[in-house]
Amino acid sequence: MRHDGLDDFLRSAGETLAKGPVALVFAEDDVEIDTTIRHHMQLGFRTVAVFIAPVYDLAPDVAEAVHRVDHDPGGTDAVTRVVDRVIAAAPGVWLYYCYNAEYLFYPFCETRSVSEMLAFHTEERRDAMLAYVVDLYADDLDRCPDAVSLDRAHLDRAGYYALARPDPANHNHPKERQLDFFGGLRWRFDEHVPVDKRKIDRIALFRAKPGLRLRPDHTFSDEEYNTYACPWHNNLTAAIVSFRTAKALKRNPGSTFDIRSFTWHNSTPFEWHSRQLLDLGLMEPGQWF
Repeated sequence: MRHDGLDDFLRSAGETLAKGPVALVFAEDDVEIDTTIRHHMQLGFRTVAVFIAPVYDLAPDVAEAVHRVDHDPGGTDAVTRVVDRVIAAAPGVWLYYCYNAEYLFYPFCETRSVSEMLAFHTEERRDAMLAYVVDLYADDLDRCPDAVSLDRAHLDRAGYYALARPDPANHNHPKERQLDFFGGLRWRFDEHVPVDKRKIDRIALFRAKPGLRLRPDHTFSDEEYNTYACPWHNNLTAAIVSFRTAKALKRNPGSTFDIRSFTWHNSTPFEWHSRQLLDLGLMEPGQWF
C-alpha cells in the first residue's frame, strides 16, 4: 500500500499499527533498499513501513508487502519526527527503526522470530532493547567504490569500547546502567566524524507509550529505555550491521580521497550469522536460550 506522506499513513493504518512488532525503514538513498526490507520481513515483523522519496523504486514483490510512505529523508528531524508520531499512534506496540543498508541481528535469529524474542524480553519486564550499530564495509573499494557489497562485507573484530555516560543533571556523575559505546569506522576514522555522531549504541527496539520521545542521539526521553540491562541480571541486546557509515565516508568529499581502504589487521569477513556476532561480543543473549 502506498501513502502520500506520514499523515496519510497514520490516518489509514489504524489496524496496521494496532499490533506489532512494526519495523520502520528510512531510505536515505537507493542502496540495498529491497534487501533491507526482505531481511526484516524474514525476521517476522508483522508490518514493515518504508519511508522513502518518491523517486526511488521498490522491487514488485517488496512493494506488494510493505506500506510505502512518501517521505523526504533529508528534512529536519526527518527520523525523530516520524518515530514520535508513530509512537503516539501506536501505544503499547513494539517498534523498530533503521535505515536502508542496515540489517538487524539478535541471538539465534536464524531459528526464532522477532515476535518470539520480544515476547521473552517483555516477560523480563523490559520495554526497550539496546542495539549496537556494527559497521560493515567492502574489502575492495576499487571494485565497490561506494563501500557496499553484501558478498564482500567485512567488519571489525576488535576495537570496541564503552565509557560511562555522564548525567548533566547530577553533576556529571555516571548514569545508572547506561554507557556510551564506540568502535568501528566511526572510531578508526573519527577525524571525519562529528563528535556527536561517534557513538554506535542505538535503542532500536522499544515499546511505544504515551509521551515517549526519541532524541537525535538515538536515546529516549524515558531514561529506563536507555539502559542496557535491568537491575537484576543481563538482558538481551541486538546488533544492527550497517553500511551507513562506510557509505557516508566514501561519499563525503572531505573524507573520500583520504580513505583508500577500510580494511586493517582486525578486519574479518562477515558471515551473516548471529553466532559470529555473539562470539565477537557484539550482542548479549542474557537469559534467552
